[in-house]
Amino acid sequence: MAAPTTIERETVITARATDITPYLADLHRWVEWSPWEGQDPALQRTYTGEPGTVGSTYAWKGNRKAGAGSMAVTRVDATEVDVDLQFTAPFKSSSAVAFRLHEATDGTRVVWSMTSPQNLMSRVMGVFVNMDKFLGGDFEKGLAKLKAAVEH
Repeated sequence: MAAPTTIERETVITARATDITPYLADLHRWVEWSPWEGQDPALQRTYTGEPGTVGSTYAWKGNRKAGAGSMAVTRVDATEVDVDLQFTAPFKSSSAVAFRLHEATDGTRVVWSMTSPQNLMSRVMGVFVNMDKFLGGDFEKGLAKLKAAVEH
């Protein structure tokens, strides 16, 4: 079996980890910084559970660009937030999303990673698209928006 694919980017935010965690753990707040916001103005969103806690979920259904899927928070503490990501359209896939917050001299270093198992679809896409470059730019955009939202 092929090794999973991991995409990772990081930034330093001038804030404490405890000030950043709510933006990551509360899926309602992703609209403030997600790089994929705005891809479908008519996006349908559904939230369940207590915001910012393990077990809370967010599901979406949108146009071809936004696709459809769900996220579930699987871990929340002062320096770690984990999310299970499931896409149902335009194709099925699952990934483990992790945010790690590390104390830094000038704030908090935020590391955003996504690990996806290698399946037939990812192997086929990998022939045509460098997934790290393809999604890495989105991660960089999202981290810049997160930094702006937190530091406002």
